[in-house]
Amino acid sequence: MTYLFNQPSAFASELIEGFVAANADKVRQVPGGVVRSTRSKTGSVAVIVGGGSGHYPAFAGLVGQGLAHGAAMGNLFASPSAQQIYNVARAADNGGGVLLTFGNYAGDVLHFGQACERLRADGIACEILAVTDDISSAKVEEIEKRRGVAGDLTVFKVAAAAAEAGQDLAGVLKAARHANDRTRSFGVAFSGCTLPGATHPLFEVEKGRMALGMGIHGEPGIKETDVPRADELAEIFVERLLGELPAGIASAEGQRVALILNGLGSVKYEELFVVYRRVAQLLDAAKIQVVEPDVGEFVTSFNMAGASLTLMWLDDELETFWRAPANTPAYRKGSVIVAEQLSAAELVEEVQETLPPASSESKESAQRVLQLLEAMANTIQTNAEELGRIDAVAGDGDHGIGMERGILGAVEKARDVAAQGAGAGTLLCRAADAWADKAGGTSGALWGVALTAVGTAIGDEQKPDAQRVATGIRHAKEGIMHFGKAKVGDKTMVDVLVPFSDTLNEAVAAGSSLTDAWLKAAQAADDAAQATAHLLPKMGRARPLAEKSLGTPDAGAISLAMIVNTIGSLLKDKTAA
Repeated sequence: MTYLFNQPSAFASELIEGFVAANADKVRQVPGGVVRSTRSKTGSVAVIVGGGSGHYPAFAGLVGQGLAHGAAMGNLFASPSAQQIYNVARAADNGGGVLLTFGNYAGDVLHFGQACERLRADGIACEILAVTDDISSAKVEEIEKRRGVAGDLTVFKVAAAAAEAGQDLAGVLKAARHANDRTRSFGVAFSGCTLPGATHPLFEVEKGRMALGMGIHGEPGIKETDVPRADELAEIFVERLLGELPAGIASAEGQRVALILNGLGSVKYEELFVVYRRVAQLLDAAKIQVVEPDVGEFVTSFNMAGASLTLMWLDDELETFWRAPANTPAYRKGSVIVAEQLSAAELVEEVQETLPPASSESKESAQRVLQLLEAMANTIQTNAEELGRIDAVAGDGDHGIGMERGILGAVEKARDVAAQGAGAGTLLCRAADAWADKAGGTSGALWGVALTAVGTAIGDEQKPDAQRVATGIRHAKEGIMHFGKAKVGDKTMVDVLVPFSDTLNEAVAAGSSLTDAWLKAAQAADDAAQATAHLLPKMGRARPLAEKSLGTPDAGAISLAMIVNTIGSLLKDKTAA
């Protein structure tokens, strides 16, 4: 369990505040995360890492000289939003471009991808790289689907060392890709973790059993066995990793490797050293030279009991970057020339929010849009537990919690900008950013895309009409399918969004009022949501347990159907009145 916290909802923000206070000589807080508090070379590439909180030292603990220039930090186990990533990248930019690198999870891919597009639109050169080191999460033929776990550190380290060496953005990206291509990890878990305020673990492993290949958020592994002796675990680690050599390496004999034996939160250093004793023996017997091994906690899962082994197969360039000095709050290597501290004025991050002008009609419509958002919040709060139950059948069970965080954040922001006189379009766009910020994860990113599309379509000049609303919904559908890569039949919210959008647009084109068209489309959405029970998931965390989800509808599809039906009921009531 988690013993020390105040309000569970404030845990992530309070841990950042405390972390910065304890490490002010190395980091400073900015909206969305932390960046270096020391001066970097003008014109150099900035390496930005990030992901959900709860994995310390990843990600904030790796910010400092020789490693990351900034870390975007989401809520517990939830990816940071595009806005958070954008803020961190802008604050850390040195004028040489930005590399965004992170573990390969759907929410992170979406948010970092959106942030990359925004940075490029601002004229900042930007590239992205998702780390894919976890060999248990997909076959080598689908290596691009693998998760990023403790191998994050090797990729981050190489990328940052390349940047410190003065390489341009193309060179830093090339080095990071090379490190990712040559990094492999395999992990095990003995028990799950319990988040602040929770009465039960987020995920569980049967007592006395070990899950091979379980992910750092409780994603399913490949099988379970009895907990072995330390030497046996070492042998499992080494056998698995030597069984898959990176492309271009014909034989392990004579190779050099960087090594990370990583504790996931509750397996302590003494235990890890016992395991490493046998790992070192096995690698020596295989005639593999270990270069500067790291044994400890580097990418954790809150208080999860488990461990992982990572090998990065070195060449001369990778070894140079691996050995390069670093000085961060949680990771130190060699000796650095201490960089100059930023001045007091430079440490202050100014954030100003201005609202575009809006017509009186649009301001009046904004109040009605706010009422719709508040009704959506009531629906989600009422059904959050049930949405979590549905999601837990084959996922991690956090969909209800994430949706609740997102819609409450959107409502809070909408109230704020409505009081300042925002138009309907601006209100929805600002609410979209807040939803993505607070919810994180895949659903947060996709709902951010959806509300932004609708807000952009209705604008701030006129009262929203049926045609503009239908156009906004169509753009939301197109945006979600573009960023999320899902299609009809994949058992996602897209299975509801497509028939809803198509029905709405067809009805509006045929001359129906917004209310009539919406109600017809909402019924199509409801039918489509229930029909997802007969589908097998082809994307996301539920994919490895596809058969288990058969007979249960998709949680994202159900929550979308709930929302559009809630809006439909309000529109019907307004029309009747």
